[in-house]
Formats: sequence, C-alpha cells, structure tokens
Amino acid sequence: MAHTETHAGISAPKGQLFGFRSNSVAMIVAALRKWQRSVARRKALADMTPDQLRDIGHPGANRPVLEIKAGLMTKLMSMR
Repeated sequence: MAHTETHAGISAPKGQLFGFRSNSVAMIVAALRKWQRSVARRKALADMTPDQLRDIGHPGANRPVLEIKAGLMTKLMSMR
C-alpha cells in the first residue's frame, strides 16, 4: 500500500509583500504630485490680474454687472 501525505497548498507569495510596498509608495508619490500641481495652480491664479482671469474664463473674475433700475424704459422712451 502506498503512503501519501497531504500538504496545504496555500502560501503567501514572496513578491506580494514588496508589491504592496511599491504600490503604497506609488500612491504617496501620486498624491504629492497632485498636491504640488494644485498649489502651483493656485499661485498662478493669485498672480493674475482681473483682466487675465476674465480672458481665461475663470469664475472668480470680477465681471461687470449691468444694473437696470425700475423706470429705465420709460426714461429711454421719453428721451426719444
């Protein structure tokens, strides 16, 4: 009669430990680069004049406001 042994076939892969660390480092580097880009973008916008902000269509630009008061049409028609 043959003798057989059973072994558990589950073992942690050797590369997974280093793969996890390199993935974490890559995520940290990506987050730092994103933060640096956002800081540079904010600095560039802070240095722009209101005219430059209007040129690029920035929502924070001081846009001229047209104020129409009550009775304006009546005044314009009477001037005619």
